[in-house]
Amino acid sequence: MRWFGPNDPVSLDDIRQAGCSGVVTALHHVPNGQVWKIGEIKERKKEIEEAGMIWSVVESVPVHEQIKTQTENFAEYIENYKQTIRNLAACDIRIITYNFMPVLDWTRTDLAYTVEDGSKALRFERAAFIAFDVFLLKRKNSAVEYSTVELERAKERFDKMSSEEKRQLQRNIIAGLPGSEESFTLEQFQAALDTYEGVDADKLRQHLIYFLQQVIPVADEVGVKMVIHPDDPPYSILGLPRVVSTAMDLDAIIAAMPSLNNGLCFCTGSFGVRPDNDLPYMVKQFWDRIHFIHLRSTKRNAFGDFYEDNHLEGDVDMYAVVQHIVEIMQRRNLSIPMRPDHGHQMLDDLRKKTNPGYSAIGRLRGLAELRGLELAIIRNRMEAERQQAQPQLLRKQSSL
Repeated sequence: MRWFGPNDPVSLDDIRQAGCSGVVTALHHVPNGQVWKIGEIKERKKEIEEAGMIWSVVESVPVHEQIKTQTENFAEYIENYKQTIRNLAACDIRIITYNFMPVLDWTRTDLAYTVEDGSKALRFERAAFIAFDVFLLKRKNSAVEYSTVELERAKERFDKMSSEEKRQLQRNIIAGLPGSEESFTLEQFQAALDTYEGVDADKLRQHLIYFLQQVIPVADEVGVKMVIHPDDPPYSILGLPRVVSTAMDLDAIIAAMPSLNNGLCFCTGSFGVRPDNDLPYMVKQFWDRIHFIHLRSTKRNAFGDFYEDNHLEGDVDMYAVVQHIVEIMQRRNLSIPMRPDHGHQMLDDLRKKTNPGYSAIGRLRGLAELRGLELAIIRNRMEAERQQAQPQLLRKQSSL
């Protein structure tokens, strides 16, 4: 499970009792762009190991915004990133997650959406998001990016919001979600958006490729796998380009830097929001690049809304995805680290203060379901292989 450090309401003991063998974490207190020092890495690693688990995956080492825009001190921040890679490798932590989403990390409009069974989920409502963009943020020329129907729905949604609902929507979008890189006021947020003026998808992709050209040779040198997390949601928002949303995006990234250490954090929830992403096929397509896995499912509708569904439900064909992952692990003769992502807030956690998406019980439910699915797939494969081998054994016996 993901753990946000000593201040996380979910303790290491809680995670250990859920049946986890390790945690995914980061040095969240280190400012973006600064070097992670070996002493601090070792201290965090020791804390995890004393709780009976391992820390082998970092999520995440943030990429500074100036690297994404290639402005001001971006070269210095790249050098700092290289040193952090070396320091993590020196502590035998060899999978580093990162993303290249401009300004915002993952984004939702509702952090406590009540689903049918009474538990609470994360939700992205497109009409509410457009209402924020056009009527709260009032981003210049934002209205031209949406259809007339979308603007009408957004205006209707906005007019029905109370003042507190508008403030809450703003907080949800720009105040910083768990693991996100930044937190903004409305004015700071607009200023951050302005830094991307003139940066379209082609230019952002060029900047990503340049970053990879600088850091992947270091990863190759010290034996670290860099794994990029897809965009969430996987399309442009607020006029900002996003370049890690589809299989074609991944092809471009891999073609530019073929090293196998230029890898992928395969997040079924992020990729699954787009109906044109065939997740089981993408697992087969990028099997040698998948070094870390987020398993979660989303449920979308025709309006562009989606919410975090139960792990084995929603629009993600989780059975087919896990089936292909099991095949990959057997082919590569290794285990790929996996974590259940964005569990529902449920049961006793409804009465506790939790990080949105990262309460204990909802993720425990997801982990249990996913481990059961994996075990069933493995046992079915073993049984099929046994039955396939049995006729051959009988033929050999009869020939004797």
